[in-house]
Amino acid sequence: MKRGVFILLLGLLLTACSEQFQDLKDFVKESEKGPRARVEPLPEVKPYEPFIYSAFDLPDPFKPRKIEPIKGAGGSKLQPDLNRRKEALEAYPLENLRMVGTLERGKVIYALIKSPDNNLFRVTTGNYMGQNFGLVTAVTESSLKLKELVQDSTGDWTERDSSLQLLDDQGGKK
Repeated sequence: MKRGVFILLLGLLLTACSEQFQDLKDFVKESEKGPRARVEPLPEVKPYEPFIYSAFDLPDPFKPRKIEPIKGAGGSKLQPDLNRRKEALEAYPLENLRMVGTLERGKVIYALIKSPDNNLFRVTTGNYMGQNFGLVTAVTESSLKLKELVQDSTGDWTERDSSLQLLDDQGGKK
């Protein structure tokens, strides 16, 4: 008996709920009568075309070029002496070296150069420094002038003038 009463109450409850959303049901029926939108077809999928990477034989642009004298090149006659013994300051880039003072002995002026590892070197005209075969051409009380040999993209050597200025106690140029 309890089961029958339960089923009867459940049926009444369901019929009461069905009339509550009549306006929603009417809206759905009305919407179905309107024009139907056409669905665009999916785009055609292109077949996969494999790419064969063939640049293994080209030089790596991220590795520095090995500097070698070019034999038979008709360009510039300038070339560094690659058989010359390197000096200590040629191990550092020029922008990492600092001129911190000068010394004068007799009539020769020496520039005092500080390396990045805080070693002090005495340099005069004729010494080499920097990684571009920089030859010291003049030393004054406030600066040091160099001629560097750099290789351009065609492999020709060109001269470039550079200089180091004397720095004051705070690291600024005098």
